This record gives sequence, structure tokens and C-alpha cells, in this order.
Amino acid sequence: MKLVIQIPCFNEAENLPQTVAALPRELDGFDAVELLVIDDGSTDNTAEVARGLGIEHLISFSENRGLAKAFMAGIDAAIALGADVIVNTDADNQYDASCIPALVQPILRGEADMVIGDRQVNSIDEFSATKKRLQRFGSWVVRLASQADIPDATSGFRALSRQAALGLFVTSDFTYTLETIIQAGAANLRLAAVPVKTNPATRPSRLFGSMWTYVKRSAVTIMRIYTMYNPLRTFLVVALVLFLAGLFAGGRFLYFFFTTDGQTGHVQSLIFAAISILAAFQIGMSGVVADLIGANRKLLESVLRRVRSLEAAADQDKTDSAKRPE
Repeated sequence: MKLVIQIPCFNEAENLPQTVAALPRELDGFDAVELLVIDDGSTDNTAEVARGLGIEHLISFSENRGLAKAFMAGIDAAIALGADVIVNTDADNQYDASCIPALVQPILRGEADMVIGDRQVNSIDEFSATKKRLQRFGSWVVRLASQADIPDATSGFRALSRQAALGLFVTSDFTYTLETIIQAGAANLRLAAVPVKTNPATRPSRLFGSMWTYVKRSAVTIMRIYTMYNPLRTFLVVALVLFLAGLFAGGRFLYFFFTTDGQTGHVQSLIFAAISILAAFQIGMSGVVADLIGANRKLLESVLRRVRSLEAAADQDKTDSAKRPE
């Protein structure tokens, strides 16, 4: 069994040594523990610091691609390296590395495919009251969208089994945390959460300029991903609202038409009813088309999962061949 701990980085030369020093290099249940740093186009000497720390594996982007891209690059690399379990942590030492054994236990016991570290945000003094409320609200929305009881959906401290990692395909350019949970819920993966501890903040978050920017972008991400995986339901809900509004307007027109002998007009209600019902029909048909496209997406994901498995097997064969004495 191999554990790969991946660390996405952007200008973390100052914090990376402290983060790496705290990570375990041996862990019960694993024959090997390896570290993987993804340098997301850092303009400082993050890559050089990583090499100096003896990191086994390093990926360096020539330009900043964003956290979501760095996360997925790490997942692809960890799969190719033969990881049975992948742990993702932040380079700013936000998460207490001593919680990694608890994070991987549900996977080792065969009880979960993905485990999210619950920071218990109410107990973090550095979080403002507004941020705590928004974190709880966001987790509640993700819980509804994914049907998974994850109390801290935005936590990046998480563990994934190899099979779960093979099926993850992040399309967002913003962050991977919300999308992967909704995607895992849609794929009927087993999700779990374990309480974890955090360390004092070493720097402000670089993911967003303000809390409201984060809320706005997160809301867009949730709606987009939920619609991607549940298109028919989403479109039919919108269509139903418009259809009911059209029925109400049409009923209003008929009521006044027959009770006033058609003398008072109210033609605007009839026009609104016609437009609403027509729009409801069109949106409903769009939902059917989107659902058919979604079926193709599932087939493509299955193919990509298979390709990933074959590529990982080929890479493993090359590695084994290189280690074999001639």
C-alpha cells in the first residue's frame, strides 16, 4: 500500500519547510509514504525549496493555472505513481498533519472512498462570525446538492482512495473542494468526514479577494456543477415554476373575462400566460436534451477512467522494469 501526500503550492517558499517537516514519512497500514509538490507557477523559489527538502516528486507549471488545476495535476500524478490512497493538504500549514492517520482510517477500513477533514469552523477563533455563518450555509447547500453529510465542504484537507481519484474530473478553474463533493455524491461514492485540527494562520487566503467574491464564485460553481450532474431535474424545476406562473395568469384572465363579460380587458395576463407556458415547454425540452448529453458525459467519464487506469499501469510497468536488475 502506498500513500501519496500532495501539496499544491503557489509562492510558498517560506511556509513549505514547516509544512513538510510536520508530515509523516511512515504510517501504519502503508508500505510507503511519498510527498508530491505541485508548484503552480510560483514566482519565488518554491520549487528549489521543495527539492532541498527531499520531496520525492515535483511538478512545476510555467505559469499560474489556479488551485483546481494544480489539485487535478496532483491527482493524475499520484495515480501514475501507484498511490492507493491520496491525501491533499495545503502548503501554508493550515491543517494539523497529526490528523492524517485519522483522515485515512475510514478508507483503510473500507468504509469510505473520500474523507473530508472537518475543521469544526465554530471553534476557529481566527474566523469571523460572518465567515463561520457563510461556511455553515455553504456546507448546507453542498449537502443538499450532493446528498452527502459533509459539515465542512470547503475543507481542502481530504483523503481519497485510488478508485475515487480515478473517477474525479474537476472542470472548475476556481476551486476543487465543492465540485469534487457534488461529483462524488452523483457517482454514489461513499463520503465521510472526520474532525481535524488546524494550525494558526500563516498568511491571508489567496483564493479570493473578499468574502463576498468567494460566496459569489462558489454559488456559481455549485449551480453549474449541480446542473451538470442533474440537468433534467434542474430544468424541470424551472419549467414547472414558469408553467404554474402561466396557469395563474391564464386563470386570472379567464376569471375577469367571464365575470366582467370581457369588458375590462386584462389581455396582459393572457400574453404573460402564453409566454410563460411556451417558455416552460422550451426549457423542459432543453432539460431532456441536457439529460441525453449527460448520458454521453457519463460514457466519456468511464472512458477517461479506463484511460487513466491503463496509463497508470503502463507507468508502473516502466518503473518496475527500471528497478529490475539486468
